[in-house]
Amino acid sequence: MEGGEEIEIAEENEFPSVIGRKYSPVVAHDNDSAVIEMSSVRPGSSSSLPNHDLKKVKVGVHPNMASEERDESLSNHSSNGPQRESKLELFGFDSLVNILGLKSMTGDQIPAPSSPRDGEDITLTLEQPKPTADKSGTLMGVFMPCLQNILGIIYYIRFSWIVGMAGIGESLLLVVFCGSCTFLTTISLSAIASNGAMKGGGPYYLIGRALGPEVGVSIGLCFFLGNAIAGAMYVLGAVETFLNAVPSAGIFRETITRVNGTDIAEPITSPSLHDLQIYGIVVSILLCFVVFGGVKMINRVAPAFLVPVLFSLLCIFVGIFSARHDHPAVGITGLSLESFKNNWGSAYQMTNNAGIPDPNGNIYWNFNALVGLFFPAVTGIMAGSNRSASLKDTQRAIPVGTLAATLTTTSLYLVSVLLFGAVATRDKLLTDRLLSATVAWPFPAIVYVGIILSTLGAALQSLTGAPRLLAAIANDEILPVLNYFKVADGHEPHVATLFTAIICIGCVVIGNLDLVSPTTTMFYLVCYAGVNLSCFLLDLLDAPSWRPRWKFHHWSLSLVGALLCIVTMFLISWAFTIVSLALASLIYYYVSIKGKAGDWGDGFKSAYFQLALRSLRSLGANQVHPKNWYPIPLIFCRPWGKLPENVPCHPKLADFANCMKKKGRGMSIFVSIIDGDYHERAEDAKDACKELSTYIDYKQCEGVAEIVVAPSMSEGFRGIVQTMGLGNLKPNIIVMRYPEIWRRENLTDIPATFVGIINDCIVANKAVVIVKGLDEWPNEYQRQYGTIDLYWIVRDGGLMLLLSQLLLTKDSFEGCKIQVFCIAEEDSDAEGLKADVKKFLYDLRMQAEVIVISMKSWEAEGEQQESVEAFSAARRRVASYLEEMKEQAQRDRTPLMADGKPVFVEEQQVEKFLYTTLKLNLMVQKYSRMASVVLVSLPPPPLNHPATFYMEYMDLLVENIPRLLIVRGYHKDVVTLFT
Repeated sequence: MEGGEEIEIAEENEFPSVIGRKYSPVVAHDNDSAVIEMSSVRPGSSSSLPNHDLKKVKVGVHPNMASEERDESLSNHSSNGPQRESKLELFGFDSLVNILGLKSMTGDQIPAPSSPRDGEDITLTLEQPKPTADKSGTLMGVFMPCLQNILGIIYYIRFSWIVGMAGIGESLLLVVFCGSCTFLTTISLSAIASNGAMKGGGPYYLIGRALGPEVGVSIGLCFFLGNAIAGAMYVLGAVETFLNAVPSAGIFRETITRVNGTDIAEPITSPSLHDLQIYGIVVSILLCFVVFGGVKMINRVAPAFLVPVLFSLLCIFVGIFSARHDHPAVGITGLSLESFKNNWGSAYQMTNNAGIPDPNGNIYWNFNALVGLFFPAVTGIMAGSNRSASLKDTQRAIPVGTLAATLTTTSLYLVSVLLFGAVATRDKLLTDRLLSATVAWPFPAIVYVGIILSTLGAALQSLTGAPRLLAAIANDEILPVLNYFKVADGHEPHVATLFTAIICIGCVVIGNLDLVSPTTTMFYLVCYAGVNLSCFLLDLLDAPSWRPRWKFHHWSLSLVGALLCIVTMFLISWAFTIVSLALASLIYYYVSIKGKAGDWGDGFKSAYFQLALRSLRSLGANQVHPKNWYPIPLIFCRPWGKLPENVPCHPKLADFANCMKKKGRGMSIFVSIIDGDYHERAEDAKDACKELSTYIDYKQCEGVAEIVVAPSMSEGFRGIVQTMGLGNLKPNIIVMRYPEIWRRENLTDIPATFVGIINDCIVANKAVVIVKGLDEWPNEYQRQYGTIDLYWIVRDGGLMLLLSQLLLTKDSFEGCKIQVFCIAEEDSDAEGLKADVKKFLYDLRMQAEVIVISMKSWEAEGEQQESVEAFSAARRRVASYLEEMKEQAQRDRTPLMADGKPVFVEEQQVEKFLYTTLKLNLMVQKYSRMASVVLVSLPPPPLNHPATFYMEYMDLLVENIPRLLIVRGYHKDVVTLFT
């Protein structure tokens, strides 16, 4: 069948992947056994399609057929084979497919379901789902990686030394303090992670979707640096352990014979800085080669690294309980109450770079410094979230696995403090960095192997997670500078891995574990604070989409966790804190300027929304006080004529909208009307709205775009002026261009539309500003040095005065001066009027020169030849219009009709109106020939006058005035005399 629709049916368990627009009943041929039956889908069925080989079913509905022919064609096809009508046909086939596929829920962009249109066909392709990689569960996917990252080098080679320096009491406080920080962060992490499906990127993904792309990228890059530097820390720990275990491997060995100025019996061999650097660089390069091999190999090797670590822990605890009974050593007292009492208090003192007590050392240790040294021992809680893309159920695995690892390691640390403090003297704790190996049973080599494997495993995890985090940030395309690190799905981030390796090797060159550790701590704490703030914001706003499965959370706990992270940063080092926060702020500022805007539905948008709603309710619907009045212009974008293609709004309208705001404060609403039926042109309206919004952003004008579809411009504007806005945030000024081209291009429908818009504004009590000479309106770079002349004829609530002051705040008009022209009656006191106006302007804090023009001087004005010719032409046209209306009325035997309604015209009144506008035009030309812009009051359209007559009045008023603002206020004061 020609022009038909083609549906490809593959094997079972398949769903449509390409959704088109046109849907017709699917029929089967006699020789085809594949039939799609939507009604056969039942709950619990494993397949919605029969198991057949790949076949093609063509449905022949020609796009040019009439509806009757289509029905007949379908009925003929139906008679050739069985056909079952879909019970869900009413709901639309595409909607059902979207629900089944859930693609939009997981972030995959698919075309929105739309109604089928005549003449459009579809192709539904049912393909075999791609095989997915094996997913990890809670134990292997979250708990084990977190445990491996948390149990690192600090516990093995620094923990006993920390107990000796801080004492048992403050060591317990230290563990509780640091553990509370990570525990509260874990609760916040669990709440966010269980609020929906997660993609790759770990904490960056969570923070970015909660606090916005700017905050997400800045904290994500800091967390990337923390992971890269942590890799260097683990490498240095492994090398230091190896050199302590095998001193003969050192190229540059250092021996210490004095502790606190006293000679010691056995010299202490300490690894040299140069040895740490040389071996560290070699190990880092080897690890990078392993990382380049791919994450699959690392995941297979990870359990092999963890088993020796757990075995070494067992050996340490067995050795502590059997100390002094098996291989006694100097300083090892066994579990002794005496040692416990002696080691309870702190012993903060000066040490050298190797941590050996030395009065002449250059490092002084206190509780704050120990927080910075120990905190990396509780980090690693993000290891599970970093693997979010490879977890079976992130909403269950991340909370349970991370919390279990956190509680397990914190309990281990608390028990270890008590045991280490009771098993050795303080001197032994401070001089033997590897006390855990010294007391291990049956021999220290087991602990050495466990330390090296644990640190190398943690280093591999850091060097594996950091590049993927950087690649996830790059793939979001927020920062163009990171595009070099983008990778396709399923590919290894080799460029990001190389960059991570360079950072890691650079930190290894420092060679001092005690200096690298606080740096890692700062970046981790910045990330943890971001996670807590994210949960705090989401929990406090409590948006409808905030429904985490993890119920044990509260915004107060997240706030305490965030404050605890910040306090910890300052306790460690205020200098490092300022540097890390400054770095995050610089990245945030850079992203906000150079980054591409993205809407991720973050919490800040929800906060703005709720704040806007609360502010709107607090404003109420009452009249706004003049002191709080802001112009909210509604810019009528549709010109009286055509604009160039891809230009949805006159460029100078956006410039003029900016001139109506003081320092950019205020909101503009750009509106355009599309003629037609809404159902037919809804998609066109959406496209036009996007185009207009883009243009507004390009013109750097703060405003929103709205597109209305209506049968005509008049009906569309009438709907806009009634419904646009909410409460007191409704537009209060209508801004549009004067239709100068209506007579030149013989656009006879413009007068009625123009007059109708003005009348609608008057009825709706909206102010009106009509711009004549819009093409010559200056932009921000074109300076004006003339005057701003106001012809104040009627009371307008001070709007004309306020507009002139707003113009002065712009760079293009700041060199201008204001002149106010007042027209006095013949019998009025001109000097008294001038004095009153000056006093009024003084009380309004407005600088302006006041000029009073009496009616006598008005009558004596000289006449410009061009204006007189325009006046004579207008009289002839009005007479011609009036004669045509009378003839038409006589033929139809009806009253005078114009614009579809009866009119009543007095020729004497028309003559008076023409003469009045002529005299006002002549006065403006005489006094304001050098003005940069002229503001004049807008006369309302006379009742029962044809719209064409009003256009004649207005054309005569604006004749030969290059730049004019015709202003009509409304029944509200926009300025006030009082403070």
